Amino acid sequence: MELSRHNILTPVHGSPQWLLANLLSGQADLLDPEVAEPLARGELPPAGAALDELAQKGYAVEPAAEQKAFRQAYLEFVRNRESDEIQLFYVPTYACNFACSYCFQDEYAPRPGQDGAQVLQAFFAYIDSHFAGRRKYVTLFGGEPLLPSHAARAVVEQLVAGTRARGLDLAVVTNGYHLTDYIPLLQQARIRAIQVTLDGPAAVHDARRMLRGGAGTFAQVAQGVTAALQAGMAVNLRAVLDRSNLEAFADLARYAIDAGWTGNPLFKTQIGRNYELHHCQSERAQLYTRLQLFQDLYELIQRRPEVLELHKPAYSVAKFLFERGELPAPLFDSCPACKSEWAFDYTGAIYPCTANVGKTGEAVGRFWPQTELSEPDVAAWHARDVLEIEACGSCNLRLACGGGCGAVAKNQTGQIAAPDCRPVAELLGLGTALYGEFDVG
Repeated sequence: MELSRHNILTPVHGSPQWLLANLLSGQADLLDPEVAEPLARGELPPAGAALDELAQKGYAVEPAAEQKAFRQAYLEFVRNRESDEIQLFYVPTYACNFACSYCFQDEYAPRPGQDGAQVLQAFFAYIDSHFAGRRKYVTLFGGEPLLPSHAARAVVEQLVAGTRARGLDLAVVTNGYHLTDYIPLLQQARIRAIQVTLDGPAAVHDARRMLRGGAGTFAQVAQGVTAALQAGMAVNLRAVLDRSNLEAFADLARYAIDAGWTGNPLFKTQIGRNYELHHCQSERAQLYTRLQLFQDLYELIQRRPEVLELHKPAYSVAKFLFERGELPAPLFDSCPACKSEWAFDYTGAIYPCTANVGKTGEAVGRFWPQTELSEPDVAAWHARDVLEIEACGSCNLRLACGGGCGAVAKNQTGQIAAPDCRPVAELLGLGTALYGEFDVG
């Protein structure tokens, strides 16, 4: 018998206790240091009650039995993935009325326009044919899709009509500046959610996400959030954080609380980390690593606990564990590209996901004016998981990390089958300290 290859053992931040978790066995426990420290050195307790308990919970295993359980869990994951709902992004333009300080799509020069109605008709024909029988929904993406022009509105009208005719949900990712004007049209669709970004209160947001002429945008975006909620639409508020605006996240929380957003069950939140994706950012010193962001966010929450009324960070699987009293299923793959996510743009190109949509050389096919797919490219994205990524093979964190983002990995290494590593153990230590005790099973 030996310690499981999938044990995650980490000190709880600011506490003498340790967290021991194993996503393959589905167990998690808080341990005192006299129990945890020998395990951290790779030492099993002698035969007796302590070893029996470790074996019962899957922390100590017979290797052959664990490998069998691993294979079974992987096959179950693949079966579930093949029936997952598919998110189909449509980009009608890469143009945008904002001049955000951290935009990575600014390198995508808007290409000459095509017949938008004809291309969108081809998009619906493609998804009717290639994703028949699969659960799916469409997400309107950009650039900025909700622009005030007649052409932009015509695209949204066609998307609303096309999704409604097929009984599909429609989600919208927008900067929110013209959201209020579009609400009557969007109410005709089955809106799943509208994602809008605010990076802080007015002064901070307006310095980061301004109009191309330099004017601020906070007031009008906030008005759109309120209008959408009042119209009964779910809103997913996103904040993109770096060192220059993290402190202001607490002020945004106060604004959202006072505006009544956080008390509305249709209001959800997420945070994004401002990071280098496709090209070098001008202020790299402002960028966080993933761990640095969540370390500083933890400290901010200690000073400004109202942050948790706006957003409860995941801290890997810690939030899930605390709220549900169980671990999530093992994550063999965290990259949805060419599996549960595809992206299509107005030029007729097909991309694996939104992280590389529009980037030269990343298209995997076309849906207009002809239909074609690069089967080798699609197969490479589809095959990417922790079994395919050699560097993940010996990592005890892989069932919580899932190999990370394939687009980031390819951008950094040139390889799809490369890891985008996540600081799982450290995040779990922070999250356990933040969210408190739990009781598994």
